Amino acid sequence: MKENIYNTANYLTLSRVVLIPLIMFCLFFEGKVAAFIAALIFAVASATDWLDGYLARKNQTVSTLGKFLDPLADKLLVMTTMIMLIPLGRISAWIVVLILAREIAITGLRGVASSEGIVIAASNLGKYKTGFQIAALIGLLLHFNYYGINFHILGTLLLWIALGLTLWSGYDYLKKFKEVITR
Repeated sequence: MKENIYNTANYLTLSRVVLIPLIMFCLFFEGKVAAFIAALIFAVASATDWLDGYLARKNQTVSTLGKFLDPLADKLLVMTTMIMLIPLGRISAWIVVLILAREIAITGLRGVASSEGIVIAASNLGKYKTGFQIAALIGLLLHFNYYGINFHILGTLLLWIALGLTLWSGYDYLKKFKEVITR
């Protein structure tokens, strides 16, 4: 039986990818309005990550394509936004390199494990990592002071937490991978 890949969950996943150029476009402009619009688009795109998974499970439309596209869309959204914030001076390049290196390494290990028929369950650390990355990026996209809150400082603080969780979850995944392959 063929899977139906034309479902709401997959369309929501694809919407994350489609929204990336809009975020990039907003970041070419200076000022609070462009920053706010970029943060709003990013927040909406990020919310689709939760919504597409919820709908796929609820409607029993989980598909192989969705399982592939969902993490890819997440990584594209987060990493593109981080890279765009480097020349604006809102995020250090070395932090982006560490986070990107972790994502590539773990994606590669997942591919190796999958090719051997091994499934390594994701831990809650990965979910916390993603949540803090998204919260940090919203703060860094907003960048300016709103209602007496310096969102750049808030975003930077959240990014440090996200970096710690990113490295910790990467280590945790490597440890699990080692345990599984040495059995």
